[in-house]
Amino acid sequence: MAIEKATFGAGCFWGVETRFSEITGVIDTAVGYEGGHLEHPTYKEVCTDRTGHAEVVEVTFDPSRVSYETLLDAFFALHDPTQVNRQGPDWGTQYRSVIFTHTNEQFAQARAKIAELSAAGSYRKPIATQVVPSTTFWKAEEYHQKYLEKRGMVSCHI
Repeated sequence: MAIEKATFGAGCFWGVETRFSEITGVIDTAVGYEGGHLEHPTYKEVCTDRTGHAEVVEVTFDPSRVSYETLLDAFFALHDPTQVNRQGPDWGTQYRSVIFTHTNEQFAQARAKIAELSAAGSYRKPIATQVVPSTTFWKAEEYHQKYLEKRGMVSCHI
């Protein structure tokens, strides 16, 4: 079985993780930080809006059971990709809409999806989602992993 990774930032990572974990073919999810300059960042540091990291979900999936395009569709459906550095009541660069791609094919697919949604007029404002090559994924503290599930919650404000 071939396994692939996909990494998405769509605001607060708790609800994003829950949504991706519900998709058939997703093997595992982990929340963390990516795209900044500080090594081994903590949640407290990321929340200062000075590390450059985004709150992200790293998705481990079986491409024979779920396509990357399906994951992209889920990503765009679960947040407002026109928001710059915010989602709902959360604001700051850590809440930016971003796709960290692991392969050239993922990069091309993500850019094509944005072009498709833009051409279709799916949103009133331009899509602000960044598409950038994956850097180091720093796994968040254990208490953030499966946060909503551990608390018996099914969703948050996203």
